[in-house]
Amino acid sequence: MSTSTTTRSPGRWHVVSRIFAAAIPGYALANAASVLLGLLTPFSKTDSVVTAALASFAIYTGIIMWVFTVRRLATVWLGLLGALVVTTGSAWLLLGLEGSL
Repeated sequence: MSTSTTTRSPGRWHVVSRIFAAAIPGYALANAASVLLGLLTPFSKTDSVVTAALASFAIYTGIIMWVFTVRRLATVWLGLLGALVVTTGSAWLLLGLEGSL
């Protein structure tokens, strides 16, 4: 007599969705955060770009880890897209303000 316990594992499309979320919106969020960080740092333009570019590797790694840690897939997508809208909008506004000064 064998008893089998079934563990609920995520389906194939669930994993594919997380990979896609980390790859496309996650990468876009890391780039938008890099631009925003470059605009906010008080260094020279060259130092700001280098600092933001180096930080983007850590930011993207954190995003990937977060995408695969969160339990609900809807939270992943809403979190990534919401953060992307806020970060991109903030960078866009700062670029507009910088251009008008």
